[in-house]
Amino acid sequence: MGARLSEELSKEYGTRSAAVIKGDTVKVMRGNFKNTEGKVQVVSLKDGTICVDRVISTKVDGTEVPRPIYPSNVMITKLELKDERREKSIKK
Repeated sequence: MGARLSEELSKEYGTRSAAVIKGDTVKVMRGNFKNTEGKVQVVSLKDGTICVDRVISTKVDGTEVPRPIYPSNVMITKLELKDERREKSIKK
């Protein structure tokens, strides 16, 4: 599941998009949480969604749950480069 890179990252790596992984910092570009920025907590390949730190829905009983977002509606602002394989795959 890929998402668009910010302008700075796009120029640095020479690509427009990258796969979203846990730990990336993203900015929501569409929907009720537009312009909210946070770290990716969960990536669900089964549902095709991601959960972001500050994107929370409140249920009727008052509990707060993370709101799933489609990766096409976010922009990656900071990459989590904890291993060499990811940096190599982005630079290809």
